[in-house]
Amino acid sequence: MTKASPLWAPHVHADRRPRLLMRNRITAAVRAFFAARDFVPVETACLQVSPGNEAHLSAFATEAISTGGTRAPLYLHTSPEFAAKKLLAAGETRIVSLGPVWRNRERGPLHHPEFTMLEWYRVGEPYTALMEDTAGLIALAAETAGTRRFAFRGREADPLAEPERVTVAEAFERFAGIDLLATVAPSGETDGEALHAAVASAGLRTAPDDRWADLFSRVMVERVEPELGIGRATILMEYPVAEAALARPAPHDARVAERFEVYACGVELANGFGELTDAGEQRRRFEAEMDEKARVYGERYPLDEDFLAALAIMPDAAGIALGFDRLAMLAVGASRIDDVIWTPVAETPR
Repeated sequence: MTKASPLWAPHVHADRRPRLLMRNRITAAVRAFFAARDFVPVETACLQVSPGNEAHLSAFATEAISTGGTRAPLYLHTSPEFAAKKLLAAGETRIVSLGPVWRNRERGPLHHPEFTMLEWYRVGEPYTALMEDTAGLIALAAETAGTRRFAFRGREADPLAEPERVTVAEAFERFAGIDLLATVAPSGETDGEALHAAVASAGLRTAPDDRWADLFSRVMVERVEPELGIGRATILMEYPVAEAALARPAPHDARVAERFEVYACGVELANGFGELTDAGEQRRRFEAEMDEKARVYGERYPLDEDFLAALAIMPDAAGIALGFDRLAMLAVGASRIDDVIWTPVAETPR
């Protein structure tokens, strides 16, 4: 097999350069979008005492060494979220962060261990305002790139069309024939046995040790996500509370939360929340997530006690994280996320 030329080879770089320059133009347009709406750009520290407390997010660990030789563990953040929310507690009301984040165990056409996250928050505004923001950003990226069509792996979407809004329960019924909320109690507790039976009846693989969360993820990956964002973007909203560790419950139904994701061409672009501000409930959810992480991966991350303390005085807010590289990839017609990253991280042996 012929070895591929390195990215620094002039002929390779010349081929990649037009897409990279277009990425820069989209970056500038996004910054102008938020400036026009009076958002304050913030730069949060990339090194944190906790990288985040979601069970299936893996971080890069390091340590700080003092002049006296004392060592303390630190992590490259998987999101600027904890730091950003401390700024909301401090009094900021509209903030936006555009910068690098790191996630381990992730590499592929849509994943890169270091990528650029666009994250923004609105204090005192409904989480539906973030849906409007995201639709505007998708259209802006397309207009900047001079395209009216997003395409990925045979799926297409009109980035200028108004996104459809679908609840998770509606998507499970439509694409898998499963009554998802029948497996969620009014308290938010989940019924693994009931979902196991429903998933098996839908013809999907199950295992005796599958938990409710395992089955939920399998249906999402195999039946739901491939059908989202076809023709136009999809806003998938009202996730079960068990799948929304950082979101507050929806006022009309305690079984679901104010969480939504945005898809185009089957590609997940963004994840938004009506933010949970109950510090005690947030601690309980984080501990449950870390228990699950310990069960699956044999490790757990510390809680950011400073974040939990700040959460107690944080005002009601809505926040969202958008994978900027994925948006740029769709806008310029690239097939891999590496194609819109100036200097991708070197591939590691499998």
